[in-house]
Amino acid sequence: MNLNELLPDGGIEALATQLGIPREQAQRGAEALLPSVLGGMGDNTAQLDAHVNALGGADLAANVLGTEPTQIDRGNQLLGGIFGSKDVSREVANHAAQGSGLTPELLKQMLPILVMLVAGHLTGRTGGQQGGLGGVLSSVLGGLGGAGATGAAPGGGLGGGLGDILGSILGARR
Repeated sequence: MNLNELLPDGGIEALATQLGIPREQAQRGAEALLPSVLGGMGDNTAQLDAHVNALGGADLAANVLGTEPTQIDRGNQLLGGIFGSKDVSREVANHAAQGSGLTPELLKQMLPILVMLVAGHLTGRTGGQQGGLGGVLSSVLGGLGGAGATGAAPGGGLGGGLGDILGSILGARR
């Protein structure tokens, strides 16, 4: 998975600093969580633009990268819009822990910060494009197929691994 496409410059470092962990652990955690985050975002593209923009749009990433304290509540609100419940977020963290070697507690702390970085960065990349965040997200998700992403199925899309887990979790709540 190419984190440079999904996170702003300095995103992993900001994640590591905020959580007080080494950069390598922040990167492992991000790589383990991103397939589920992107899959959840992809399931909600119709409402995602409005929700992300209401929470700050590109400023979500700037808040994490800046010198002011990160407003984690905005990340938690965004997670609620992506996954629908804290139970799904907990399941995502638990499954990511199995493959990353990091604790579910750490990954639960990482989720709202990571989702702010991703949503803010991708929103900033829209640059007024037709399709907005959903269009950029579709492009990113299409590019993940065969990119070696954790949970990416050969031949495209999120499938297998965390993609299937997320699908079963999200499918059960609908």
